[in-house]
Amino acid sequence: MTPGQEDKLIRRLKQRDEEAFRQVVLLYQQKVFGLVYRMIGDRQEAEDISQEVFITVFKSIDSFRGESKFSTWLFRISTNLCKNRLKYLRRRARDRTQPLDKTPPGEMNHTPLAPAPVTPDKVAQGRQLEAALQTAVRELDEEHRVLIVLRDLQGLPYSEISEITGLNQGTVKSRLHRARVALKNKVRRRYDTD
Repeated sequence: MTPGQEDKLIRRLKQRDEEAFRQVVLLYQQKVFGLVYRMIGDRQEAEDISQEVFITVFKSIDSFRGESKFSTWLFRISTNLCKNRLKYLRRRARDRTQPLDKTPPGEMNHTPLAPAPVTPDKVAQGRQLEAALQTAVRELDEEHRVLIVLRDLQGLPYSEISEITGLNQGTVKSRLHRARVALKNKVRRRYDTD
């Protein structure tokens, strides 16, 4: 979508045009769900939060000033709602995540964490590594998980991650490095013991 088209869509959204809202949902639902699902690790919670993201967008569109890309603002809402929900779940001791590998194929805009293997033994190895990576991402602390999901799974540029998180780019890069080291260590421990 070009910046001009996005501006027009946002103007219509600010006028509470339901068709514009439907277009926003269609354009961003897969990316929002993928981000939320990777952050939360529970399909039902991710569906609920994704809906809440779009409700928040519709209610709060007047607060969007256009100083960043619309998608940046949308992802900031998504990550903030995820953080709030994770805090709530921790308080309620209901952290009932389901393994990401239980999600049926094609149910989300899945970004593979491991390269696609070719031979049967490589397939088994790849699945084992994929499961270890998915579990390790869920086990990262919230700050690290956000950065891994935004950069490595969603593929967002550092500048956009900086706007979403409120951190400067240098801080994003250094914390992302630490997050990757933590992820690598978790995967190594899990993968080596399985």
